[in-house]
Amino acid sequence: MTLSKFNYKLTIQYDGTNYSGWQFQQNAKSIQEVITNSINQILRQEINLIGAGRTDAGVHALGQVANFVSDTELDLFKFKYSLNSVLPNDISVTLIEPVEINFHSRFNAKKRVYIYLFSNQKSPFYNRYSFTLFSGFDIQKLNSLSKVFFGSKDFTSFSKNNPDVQNKICEVYEARWRKEKNLVIFYIEANRFLYGMVRTIAGSLLKASSMEEGIKYLEEIFNSKNRDSAADAVPAKGLFLFKVKY
Repeated sequence: MTLSKFNYKLTIQYDGTNYSGWQFQQNAKSIQEVITNSINQILRQEINLIGAGRTDAGVHALGQVANFVSDTELDLFKFKYSLNSVLPNDISVTLIEPVEINFHSRFNAKKRVYIYLFSNQKSPFYNRYSFTLFSGFDIQKLNSLSKVFFGSKDFTSFSKNNPDVQNKICEVYEARWRKEKNLVIFYIEANRFLYGMVRTIAGSLLKASSMEEGIKYLEEIFNSKNRDSAADAVPAKGLFLFKVKY
């Protein structure tokens, strides 16, 4: 007799301030661990929670996606209510839906979208989720410089060294800036992202925007294939995994 398996897709929001990132880590609290333990507690079975994006320590999510396979067919409304009741206030599951048994939140993802928030004034309401910069933003110049990142390229210089990842080629589809009242929003969409990549790109773009030959500076960073040639990364607190596209 073959037992039926049920695959469930979760859409998740979290404040990453107090976590070591999405992925399980020894001696550090992760988002994946907290959600997995909460599901295990409710279902009374061990599940494997697979995330679409491995956000770093301190990074937030508005649209993280994960999935798990269960032996139990769930009442989705009841399960979502129970799960959010158990989860801490800085993690929320906004949607649960059944998917095909072969759906894999990471491998089936086509595109991932991140946003980074900058604020131009000190505010207790912006401080936790944005990086405050009082200098002016030349949005037109930043958008022009961002085009250097479009296409399929080697992003070795824009990522932290990770010996487990040999392939450093990523394809960037969009990268743009806009101002919204007291916030400046950097939006970037790609097929995949490397460790620390978005924050290093944002920091390098800001530095390039202050130069006369900003495009040349960015091209030299790409060509060097050396992280030390890029600018400092902006802080984690302004970064959000915005959406995963399938």
